[in-house]
Amino acid sequence: MKKSLLLASAVLVTAAASFTTINSQENAMSFFITSVGSGNGANLGGLAGADAHCASLAQAAGSRGKTWRAYLSAHAAGNSPAVDARNRIGFGPWFNANGVQVAANLNNLHGPGNNLGKQTSLTEKGDVVKGRGDTPNQHDILTGSTLDGRLVEDGSNHTCNNWTSNGQGTANVGHFDRTGGGQNPTSWNAAHGSRGCSQEDLVGTGGNGYFYCFAID
Repeated sequence: MKKSLLLASAVLVTAAASFTTINSQENAMSFFITSVGSGNGANLGGLAGADAHCASLAQAAGSRGKTWRAYLSAHAAGNSPAVDARNRIGFGPWFNANGVQVAANLNNLHGPGNNLGKQTSLTEKGDVVKGRGDTPNQHDILTGSTLDGRLVEDGSNHTCNNWTSNGQGTANVGHFDRTGGGQNPTSWNAAHGSRGCSQEDLVGTGGNGYFYCFAID
């Protein structure tokens, strides 16, 4: 009888530990780089399509109970106002798939003290994305944004027609494998413009149509 009780207790403890681990895994991640793009260049189906892509990848990776937003800015169009990427993603803190904090809040995220880099800016699966020194280099991440996370407003379109074009146009991109300091090419969200909006053009300038996803709750 005593042995049966001990065995039952051990089973319950193991089950509880497993539940805690799974629950922790499901709720820890609040930031990732998409492991795959749309496959259609910078045509992501607009902001709504990009958000849905974030949610789908997160769910497939085991994340539950979160609302996901793509870190993308957009120009004003019709009755829709301009959108700044920083205003879409909540207030933090944000953690990668391994539970490592990458930024505490919006100011930290857009300042020099964030914890974004090649070993921390992971996919939803916890994988490191190919960057400088890898083949192929895929470090260009679509953002359409400035260094402080706002829309680039210089009279030109920097969002591939608000993420609906896979042809002409350009998109501002960041480098997830930033090295810190120096010029804009070291920035995680505002390194340079893409050559175009097609998949071929994104690949040709060192990308693959990936973008950042953040949980807002």
